Amino acid sequence: MRICRVGLVGAGGVAQRHARVLAGFDDVDLIGVTDVVPDTAAALAAQHGAQAYADVAELLAAGPDAVYVCVPPFAHGPAEQAVIDAGLPMFVEKPVAVDLATAERIADEVTRRGLRTAVGHHWRYLSVLDEARGLLAGRSVRMVSGSWLDKVPPVAWWSRRDRSGGPVVEQAAHVLDLIRALVGEVTEVTAYGNGTPPPVDGADIDSVTTAVLRFADGAVGTLSAACVLGWKHRAGLEILADGLALSLTEEGLTICDADGERHVPADPEAARVAVDRAFVDAVRGVGDDVRVPYAEALGTQRLALAVADSARTGQTVRLATASGTALHSTGVTVDA
Repeated sequence: MRICRVGLVGAGGVAQRHARVLAGFDDVDLIGVTDVVPDTAAALAAQHGAQAYADVAELLAAGPDAVYVCVPPFAHGPAEQAVIDAGLPMFVEKPVAVDLATAERIADEVTRRGLRTAVGHHWRYLSVLDEARGLLAGRSVRMVSGSWLDKVPPVAWWSRRDRSGGPVVEQAAHVLDLIRALVGEVTEVTAYGNGTPPPVDGADIDSVTTAVLRFADGAVGTLSAACVLGWKHRAGLEILADGLALSLTEEGLTICDADGERHVPADPEAARVAVDRAFVDAVRGVGDDVRVPYAEALGTQRLALAVADSARTGQTVRLATASGTALHSTGVTVDA
């Protein structure tokens, strides 16, 4: 395949970002866009010389080689199923759903069909990640602290729990995904929300959430999420291992060890380009650097929803065990 013909489902902010990146690749042809708001689809399509389509079926009929699904959390499911039924590779923006049942159903369908997938956890492509892994190699991680302290984004659905899943699912999932990549799997979550929504009309999410995490290898950690500020204050994580302290954000990695303190910068825009480059290369058969296929993103979705569920119910949630089952706060063991 010399040129990868790509279709976009969704024309909001994140779809616009992917469209800009894809338009910069000389081996990609953005052939079409569809959105529930036709004018938005038309504007994005016109910007990149593409065609606006009325719905997903029309877009698929145009014959793309791959499809990007860039829709709000509550809208996931139908578009992915249509792409799966068409047998096409699929890039899905995070979070992959607002609930676990939808994500697990799509994951099962992808596995059954053996389709190429990628999910937009672009932090996995930060240039400093390999250095962090190298420094952690051979050391026991003792503690991790993740945070996403931010504002309420200017979209109406974001402050509704049934539309976004809340800040942990919609925003802090990036941090949770990086925690899984660098520290390992979480087996137990106890979380608390303050029960007070941010001062936005119709909001029913917690304005702040904090969680305690227990890891499979014995490490412990915390996650804090907030949407009460007027700016993005901090998003990242700190890791404490024997003789080592790491602080990682999109902007770089700060290392403290016996040699003192040093900072290694990172380029978040390069990571956003790399996640698209890896997917296109995989679809074209010239690369194999997809770091978060759908099945891997499902692990992050489970963790984010466990934090949200624990904060909502006030109960501890136990996650996947080595045997492939999950023990939830009810004490009932179910398939994972």
